Amino acid sequence: MKTASGFHVVLVTAPDLKTARRLAQMALRARLVACANLVPHIESHYWWQGRLERSGETLLILKTTRRALPQLERLILEQHPYDTPEFIALPLSQASTRFLAWWDDACRPSRRRDAPASKARAARTRRANTAGR
Repeated sequence: MKTASGFHVVLVTAPDLKTARRLAQMALRARLVACANLVPHIESHYWWQGRLERSGETLLILKTTRRALPQLERLILEQHPYDTPEFIALPLSQASTRFLAWWDDACRPSRRRDAPASKARAARTRRANTAGR
């Protein structure tokens, strides 16, 4: 395990799976998140404009970095259909070293990730993917 002070998990609720997918794809394409997990069919109970409300929603769990957090918040607030969307950033305490390296790399927009970092890495990936066949 490694200290993960530069990483955050962000919680956002959306009114439906279609909206959640759209927000997730926008954040991923902008390289503001490494991963977006969508949890459909949650039931939310909350106060809104003086009334107790209940609605079905989809929860987005977004994995981002401290440096991408302000841009991610801006994207969600601008693109979300709610008047007051949920945006809760939870700082990460620890995670595995390899996972954090992947997470950090995936949130770097200036680097191309479509091509493998090296031929050796590509060969290892091919061997690992074909080993079980």
